[in-house]
This record gives sequence, C-alpha cells and structure tokens, in this order.
Amino acid sequence: MCGIAGSINLAAKSLPDRAMLQRMADALTHRGPEDEGFLVAPGVGFAQRRLSIVGLEDGQQPIHNEDRTVAAICNGEFFEYPERRADLEAKGHVFRTHSDSEILVHLYEEYGEGLFPYLKGQFAFAIFDLARGVVLLGRDRVGICPLFWTRQGDTVYFASEIKALIASGALRPEADPRGLDHLFTFFALSSRRTAFKGVQALEPGHYLRIELPRGRGAANPVERKYWDFDFPDWGQELDGDAGQLTESFEAVFERAVDVRLRADVPVVGYLSGGVDSAFVMATAARVAGRPLPSFTLRIPKDNLDEVDEAMEAAEAIGAHPTVVEAGSDLIMGSYEALTRAAESPVLDTSCAALLALSREVRSQGYKVVLTGEGADEGFAGYVWFKMREIARALDIGDSFSTTKFLSRAVRRIGARQSIERLKEIDALIGGPHAQSVMYSLVSTSRDRYYSAGFKEELGGHLAYEDLDLDLDRMARWHPLNRSLYLGYKVHLAGLLLSQKGDRIAMANSVETRYPFLDEDVIAFVSQLSPRWKLRRPTRDKYLLRMSAERILPKSIAQRPKHMFQAPLADSFLVNAPEFVRELISEESLKRTGYFDVDQVWRDCALVAAKGSSRSLGRFYSLGLGGVVATQLWHHVYLGGGLCSLPDQSMAEPAEYKPLKAAIPAE
Repeated sequence: MCGIAGSINLAAKSLPDRAMLQRMADALTHRGPEDEGFLVAPGVGFAQRRLSIVGLEDGQQPIHNEDRTVAAICNGEFFEYPERRADLEAKGHVFRTHSDSEILVHLYEEYGEGLFPYLKGQFAFAIFDLARGVVLLGRDRVGICPLFWTRQGDTVYFASEIKALIASGALRPEADPRGLDHLFTFFALSSRRTAFKGVQALEPGHYLRIELPRGRGAANPVERKYWDFDFPDWGQELDGDAGQLTESFEAVFERAVDVRLRADVPVVGYLSGGVDSAFVMATAARVAGRPLPSFTLRIPKDNLDEVDEAMEAAEAIGAHPTVVEAGSDLIMGSYEALTRAAESPVLDTSCAALLALSREVRSQGYKVVLTGEGADEGFAGYVWFKMREIARALDIGDSFSTTKFLSRAVRRIGARQSIERLKEIDALIGGPHAQSVMYSLVSTSRDRYYSAGFKEELGGHLAYEDLDLDLDRMARWHPLNRSLYLGYKVHLAGLLLSQKGDRIAMANSVETRYPFLDEDVIAFVSQLSPRWKLRRPTRDKYLLRMSAERILPKSIAQRPKHMFQAPLADSFLVNAPEFVRELISEESLKRTGYFDVDQVWRDCALVAAKGSSRSLGRFYSLGLGGVVATQLWHHVYLGGGLCSLPDQSMAEPAEYKPLKAAIPAE
C-alpha cells in the first residue's frame, strides 16, 4: 500500500506547484514512509509515498510504459500480477521493474479504459496518458483503498486521504452537515459523502475520467461505474450437493488466501474469537505450510473479551499470537489519533482498539496483515439478517409482505418516525431491509441531540438519498440478497473498510488484506442459494462453517457470532478526562452549533451519576459518544479551540503560483 495525491488543471495550461505537491506527499508520509516520487507536466501533477511490499528494490513510482507516454501512481496490490505480467509479455510488452503496479501502464496501453476487468486486487490509482491528454482516477470494486477528490475552481485535487487535500492549500476545511448526518444514520460514511464540504470519495467500482482540452475551455470530469455487486434472479441461485459446494468454495477461498500471501515481506494475520479470522488463518497455514504470526485483542470486560476463544483457535492452528490489551484507558488515550486517521467522527469505539492492534503489528516489524472482514456481509452473519428471515416466514413471496408492515410498525414505535417518512425511506432503498430497524434506531439520536439550527440546515434531506443502489436489479433478487447488497454498499465500505480497515492500519504503515473480499469469492458466494448462507433462520454462514469444520475443531467452526465491540459512551463520559469535559462544555457546543446543549448536558450528567450509559440505552449511548467524537473531529480539523488537545495545522488557501518552467515527467 502507499499514498497517492495530485492535481489536474482542467484548463491544462499551467504547471502545478512542486512545493504544493511536496506538501500533499508529506501529509501522507505514514502511508509510505520509505520513498516518494513526483510527476510534473503541463496541467498535471502526481505525488506518491511508498510502502514497499512487492518489488522492494525497483518499485519506485511514478511508473511508466516503454516509451514514457503513459505514467501511473498506485496505492494497493494487484494480486494476480505474475499471471497478468506473463500475458502482457506474451503480447510484446516490456517490463522494467518487479513491481505489481507496473501492469497498470501496460494494461492501459493494451485495453485503454477497458483495463478494469483485468485488475484484481485492492487499489486506487491515477493514470496519465500524456499522448492523449487523458487522466483516469480509479478505485477497487469494494472500496478497500480510499480515494478522495475535490474541485476548486478549474483544478481537481485528489488524494488517498483528505489531509493531503487540505495540505495543498487550495481547500479550506468546512463541515458537510449531510456527511455528518450519515454517521448518525448509518454510523458510517457511505456513498461519496465525507465529513468535509466539497470533498467527495470516489465510490467503489468507479473511475473518474478527465480529458484535458487541446484548445480553450476547461475539461469536465466524468465519473463512470465499471462494476457493482450482483446476485442471481430469485429462484435462479446456485444450489446442489453439499460436498460439491463445499469443495468449490474451499478451492476459490484457498486461491484468494494464496494470492494474498504474495509479498516480498512477511505476512501476518489478525485472530479474534470468531470463525471468520480463524478460517482465514487456518487456510493460510495450510497454504504456506506453517502458521502465520497472529495478533489478538483483549477487551477487559467479561461480555466483550474474546481472548480465550482466540487462544483455542490459535492452538488448533499452531499459532502463538501476540495479545494486545485495549481497555477504556487505551481507547480514550488514542481517540485523538484515531480521529486524525479516520478524518471523520468515529462512533464505534472499537476502532481505537484496532488502531492499537495495527500499531503493535508495525512495532514488531510487520507491514502486511490478513483479516476476516467481509464474511458476515457475504454469508449473512449479523443478527439483523436472522431477525429479518424469521419474520419473513410470514410472507407469501413478494405478493403479501407481512415483514414490510411489521418493519414499519417497529420503526414507527421504536424510532417515532411517521409512516410517510418510512415509506419514503423504503422507496429510496428498495426496502425495507434487514438493517432498516437498526438504522431507524440509530437515527433516534439525531432527533435527541441535533440542535435546532443543525436540523434546519439539513432541511428534509435524508442520508438514504445519497446511496448508489441499483433498485431495478434489487427488485429481482431474493430478499436476503437485497439486504446483503445494502450491507456491502453501506456497512462494509462506510465503516469496516474505512474506520476499521485501511485508515487505521495505514496510520501505522500497515496494509490489510481481505480474502473474503476477493472478487472470485464474492462472485461465488453471491450466486449461492440463500439457504447456504442462512439455514433455518438461526444458522448463519452455513457453507462457510461447513468448510471450516474440515480444518478447525467443530467448537470453533460452529461458534455463534459475537460482534466485536468496545464500550460506547462509557469510554468518554464515565470519569471523563479534562479534554472531554472541554469538548462538551457549553462554550464548545455553542461554538460548533451541531448539538442541543441542554440535552447533551442532561445525558452526560446521567451517565456520570450512574457510572454507566446503560440507562440511556444502546442507541442513545452510541449517539452521545458520537457527540463527543464529532466535537473532537471539529477541534482536530476545523480550527481547534474546543479543548486542550492539539489540532491539525491547517494551511490557508494560497494564491495559485505555477512554476515558471516545466519539470520533466519523471
């Protein structure tokens, strides 16, 4: 993994400022502490920071084709690069490095914008076709690698992280109320929304095309979708013999693990108490012929700690894991660093524990780690999928949907939303879905904590309006697959791969790899009949568990799902430290204007008096923790002054000063 950044002058007339590119690169040093590279040409500037994993000696970027008419910078890994390289060499292409990223420029030579089907892995890249004056910004299918962009006047700035956009000096950071509202609706930043006004994420499975003008005028960036999740029509799913399906899945999954062990540095893994990471690590041990070093978190609370279960899995695999303790003190002490890494308020405090885990991985000299994320999204592992399927037993196909009325009734009572609003939400997402009740309950903290002014600024906007969902295709799928699709698009990309994945791992210069998110694994699991994912409403991840039983003890393979989590508002508000008290002071709350001062104070006092947020309930506790997290994000990124913690040093937007002479595109 690496960090990439750059600028594209849409009028293609001026050279980018080399000092500006250097500032953007410097802001990404944690993503690539080992090397840097630049390209400066009329209208286009690229910057790259490198974390060397493949092609250690000669993988410097930007990377070029044979005649230097195509240049590219890339963050990520192309796991099938040996096979792609062999194919391209057979077609006459000449490679100069051992880096997997070099396939980019040659695939572009061969296929142009049609290169995406040949790119398998996790990536965000920028390609510059110097001969045609075309720039492509592309992002992987599921959103593992981040890529953000903003248009300021006639210039597009892009980067792996928003802090590099700010470092350019062209962007004055401001809050996007609609982006913040996503966090209090889905507890994730989904779709192209960010917490910053005027900054958007390039969505997974999309690319941005910019054709620089040859005469007067300015280019118009065009965003295109090249891939999306898909499922068979209802009734056309793959079914069959259990043994054959298990063997087929094992073959696809073993290949996914095998290619993710490709690296010129050692690969390690995260190991929790669940079946997902245990299956990954057991498969990796079988492929590699030895157990991988593993890392496990200890949450010092009886109902949250999974160390005993993880140790059982480690013993079965033959691993000797490192255990990192992550209690409330660690969570509190690292939340400012977490906020810097995530570049948004973080409502899920377990993200801080994972930040500590990646820090320990790096401290031991490792920089590539396998994880089990993605299994629950593909195999219906979360409790809301089970509840939905239990309720769906009352349905008669799609002609009489009792669950639709039941879902709306529960949301109407539990979240106090009007039937008209619920119908509007369901129409926007082709629902209701398994997650609908949960998201409605999460949203209750919006009504409780938002200030009148913030509500007015949002108007009637619904976060659901921003989601990029193929409603026509969804209507043809089994109801379970519709909910899985929503989970892939919202929960996975917006939380697990962002605030729990790339951002916090790369803050410590660690690359995370996800076998369950391999393109072929997703395709295989998606085509399965729902009964191989969720059997008799209560047995989740059915085919996965059958496969796991072949290489792990049954007690591990059939262990019930335990969602990894850490304490919520308690982490902030029970014996609150000074900086938290400063963040929620009347002065600070009024200064940001996001939240109702009286309501926040009442609930904070209740938590302090009771010594627990339990009396608030889980969703108000989540929301109150979100209040603190949002105040902290505002302090860190929007000018400081809310507490005694340091704030991000913000560059003021500067006058654009192009170089007087061209620097060669090296």
